[in-house]
Order: sequence, then structure tokens, then C-alpha cells
Amino acid sequence: MHVLICGAGRVGQGIARRLAREKHEITIIDENPDLVDQVSIDLDVRGIVGHAAHPDVLKRARAADCEMIIAVTHFDEINMVICQIAHTVFSVPFKIARVRDRSYLDPAWKNIFSREGLPIDMVISPEAEVGDAILQRFRTPGTIMSANFAGGKLKLLGFELGADNPLIDLPVDQMRGVFPDLSARIIGIGRGTGIRAPRGRDVLKPGDRAYVAVLDTHAERLTSIFNRDQSRLDHVVIVGGGNVGLHVAKILERESHIRVRLIERSAERANKAVSEVKRSIVIQGDGLNPEILAEGGVDRADFVIAITDDDKTNLLISNLAKRAGAKRALALINAPELATLATDMRVDTVLDPRALTVSQVLLRMRRGRILGLQSLEDGMAEVAEGVTLESSSLIGKGIGYDDLPEGVTAAAILRGDQILMADSDVIVRTEDHLVIFYEAEMVRSVEKFFRVNPDYF
Repeated sequence: MHVLICGAGRVGQGIARRLAREKHEITIIDENPDLVDQVSIDLDVRGIVGHAAHPDVLKRARAADCEMIIAVTHFDEINMVICQIAHTVFSVPFKIARVRDRSYLDPAWKNIFSREGLPIDMVISPEAEVGDAILQRFRTPGTIMSANFAGGKLKLLGFELGADNPLIDLPVDQMRGVFPDLSARIIGIGRGTGIRAPRGRDVLKPGDRAYVAVLDTHAERLTSIFNRDQSRLDHVVIVGGGNVGLHVAKILERESHIRVRLIERSAERANKAVSEVKRSIVIQGDGLNPEILAEGGVDRADFVIAITDDDKTNLLISNLAKRAGAKRALALINAPELATLATDMRVDTVLDPRALTVSQVLLRMRRGRILGLQSLEDGMAEVAEGVTLESSSLIGKGIGYDDLPEGVTAAAILRGDQILMADSDVIVRTEDHLVIFYEAEMVRSVEKFFRVNPDYF
């Protein structure tokens, strides 16, 4: 697929890196020649220097021949104009725009992004996605990732295993026998720098990253198995008062028992935060200053969230907070090479905003009736929810650990209002919503599970 990406910032580079890895034809546009050169060389993609909202620049980038345009510049209005021109002048079939300002996303203005309004097929909002992801981590303490499937009835949770975990050295297909009243299933195992779909006799080892599908109603119990420290989170410190930090603070302060302290370096942003929060205390100052952190009470904090616009600052703040006595720390990290330092710096959870955005884009690029998608570990694996059609090769087959091809593990089926955890005696039917884990090289095979097979006719 020929994809045109407008904006070579962190989000644009993250999308380009992932799509280039899948052998799509990528052209990236940015006004900064240094950024364009860097991306072109690092990712081996075509680069164009210029303003992406100018028709002549889009023409040079062969917009008329592309199948998708992704506008992720730093300005919402420019992204909207890019999509409008791509539609009107170049008839680009699918248009994606990043929109950061929450006022555009208000349901009251839902007709803005329509064929009659602005012809944008998909709106992505990294800030909203990051905010929601932070809240999910907060509600499932001890996880390294969290995502929802099957209309929220099924959760995907990631855990890093300690040596005292009760599942160590237990074959994954015996988890149900050990916890018979727990509807959960291990569907992916990360070990070292790799990640794979387990077979039935595979076992977990200390230091592994276990990806577990679990009924939403059983998530709290599963979390207690992997994370013995289940103390209530009452005191939260947020460092970074931008759109994300403010959004998270406003959500958390709705819960009466939670005390929120918001630290923001910029006086302008701090004053804005003061005018928008109700119970949260806003502290204007540098989050790297131990005195400011002490004023925020990080030594007593149950959860510290470092979400400034600088990766290194977020890592250092998290480390300082843990040294001061904070129970848990989350850092927002864009650069994969810095994320690997998190464990050494005592950071409990790392959140990559690009991974959230890439998952949304990939969902629109996957063939077949795929309704939801989550990219894992920088694209080395994915979890998808798809609808099994009458011609699917899975119809009539079981979905136990050893029933599917190598590199693929089923999680569960949503059938009507019922969730069926995957097992050999669970037989796939037409129109099932199947949630499935697969390694990156199995993408095309999994797509076929949810596409119409021409041989069927």
C-alpha cells in the first residue's frame, strides 16, 4: 500500500517505522529538512521537504497515487486542511488526521468529520489515547500494559514475572487447573528481546512478560495473583500539566478518596490547570527539583505519573520519586532505546504513546473484518479481534493452545453476550468475535481467518 505521512515528528516517525517494516511504500513530508533526511536515511523511505497542506507539495509526493494519507503535524487545523485537499484535489481513498484539541472531539460536534463537513475517515487523538491508557494502568496496578476487547468484557493485561510468582515453571495449559474459577488465559510470552505465542506445554520463567486475556470481572483477582501488593491507591502525583496530565487529574479527582497533586513547570500551564481542576492541588515548579517533588508528597505517593514532553526527564522524575519512597511510577517514553532503561531506573511502567496511535492506524490497514487491534512490544506481536466469516478456515475447529498454527494463540470468543475463553472444546462458529494473539510474521495468515475465501464460491 502506498501511504503518505504528513509530519515527521515522533508520531509520524513511529507510524513510518512500523509501516516500512511491513513493506508498505511510504512517503513522508515535513518542512524541516533535517527531520526529513533523518527519517529517509533511518527508515529507507521517500522524503519530501515542504508544507504538507500545499497542493503542489502533495502533488510532488504523488498524493494522487496513494491509498492512504496520515496527517500528524503539530497543528490540528493543518491536519484537517491536508485531508480536505487530499479528498478534493487528489481523491485519496482513506484520510487520517491527528486532532489534539478536545473541543473538536466533543460529541456535540460529531458532524464536523463527515463527508458533508471535513472528509476525514479517521480521527486519532494521541493525547486522549494516552490519558485513557494511564487511567487503565491506574485501575490495574502492577501491569505493564492494558487494553480492552469484546466491548470491554475482555481485558488484555501484561505482567512482568517475579521469581515468587505461583505460575513460574507451570505449563500454561494448566493455569485453569490451578485457578479453576478464574477465567484467564496466557496468550503471549515475552522473554529477553523476543515475544512469542505459547504452546500448551510452554512454561513461564522469572523475568518473563506474560500477556494474559481475562474477563473484565476477573481482572482484579488476576492482578492480585501477579502483583501481591494490592494496597488502595489514594495519593497520586502527576508531573506534567499539559493536555494529558490535566485530563488524567480531572478524571481521578472525581473519585472522592483520591488526592491528586499536579506539578507543572510552566506558569501559564499551571494557571490554566488551577482554573480547570476542582480538588487537585497544582504546584508550579520543576519536577526534577527534589524540593518540588517533596512539596507534592512523592515520598507518600501511591502512584507517580511522569508525563512531561521529554523522555529523559520522565525517566529521571520517576527514578527520583521511587528513591524518595513512591510505591509505583509510570513514565511516558517515546524512544524505544530509552524504554529499555526503565527497569534499571526502578520505573514500574513505561507508556509509549506512539504504540497506541500505530495500533489505530494498523487496524484500518488490516484486511478482513477486524474490529480491534493492539500492537505489542514495538510491533513484534499483535492482538486482534475479528469476525469469523462463513468461509473462514477456522469454522468448526477448536482453538486450544495446540490447535492453531505456530505463532498464533486464541484468547477468547465473544458469542452474543457471552465470553468463551479459548480451549480445544470451544468450536468456532460463523460470526464469532475471535480475539487472537499472533507474532508479526503471522499477520497475513491471521487476516485470512477474517476474510472471504474466494475458493468458498
